Amino acid sequence: MLIALPARVMQAQAQAVADSLVVALGAQVAQGREAVLDASALQQFDSSALAVVLACRRAVLSLGGVLRVTGLPERAQALAKVYGVTALLD
Repeated sequence: MLIALPARVMQAQAQAVADSLVVALGAQVAQGREAVLDASALQQFDSSALAVVLACRRAVLSLGGVLRVTGLPERAQALAKVYGVTALLD
């Protein structure tokens, strides 16, 4: 089962989105499944969307898992490159 980012992740809702995703991804890791975050629905976002993805990564790593991010839009990939976090999203 893929865990998906919503279509809109802006600063105002970033913490709530991160909190719910961390719980869902943590459950996947606890069940021994791969933690996969699907970003293909992401349409409206700012840099806080990257912060959400990185928070998910930290949480999954802290549980001994590995996070795989799929479908990250090109604009978000470009933003990740600007902030120097591209390698953390692979």
